[in-house]
Amino acid sequence: MESDRLNDPGQEPFQIGAESFALTLTLGGRYAGEQTWTVHPERSSLIARVETNFGGVLPEVRRVQSSRMHARTFASHSYSEGDGRGKPSFETTFDRKSGVLTLRQGKDEVAAPLIGDHHDPVSLLLWLRGQHGQDVPPQRLTGGRVHVQTLHPAQGSDVNGTPSHVYLLRPGHAYVYVEQDAPHRILRLIQPTDFGPVEANLPQARRQAQPERRRRRAG
Repeated sequence: MESDRLNDPGQEPFQIGAESFALTLTLGGRYAGEQTWTVHPERSSLIARVETNFGGVLPEVRRVQSSRMHARTFASHSYSEGDGRGKPSFETTFDRKSGVLTLRQGKDEVAAPLIGDHHDPVSLLLWLRGQHGQDVPPQRLTGGRVHVQTLHPAQGSDVNGTPSHVYLLRPGHAYVYVEQDAPHRILRLIQPTDFGPVEANLPQARRQAQPERRRRRAG
């Protein structure tokens, strides 16, 4: 029987506090925009907002994704996406009291029975940060299921010298690179598009050179 557990009860629960970070987008090695994440806890929920501003070699388009999820399991409570300037073009809400899943796209609205927990595109990525490279069963995603394949390269995978776990999401064939050590940051995303594969990379942190300069002066 397939397991629908969102977290392994045998592991220490992975939690995320308030944080913000930005990923640089490239297409074929050329600048293609920026993606900014802001996450903060609110009572028993976690609120995430992802703003993607395409540009450079891509048409200038803004996309805003908003997700409210359970702070521990990362199960989605609600999700929306649009351009951030008006009413979202797509919304999903998960009413666990009435057991109803509602999808709204434009003026169209569809309701369906809510069976078990679901992820949305944002909560799924945050949930992957706490999986520690383990194999996981398919997860419910609005509109179907997403299969998460954990890639196990013989020598591991580094992103700018940082060891990472790599996950392949199907359908869609998107790759997610997650830092192996805490705080398990998202280091790289690769998403196929009509223009080609777009990479989103976390810029390398600047090294703290000040203590070294002080030691040289002291010597």
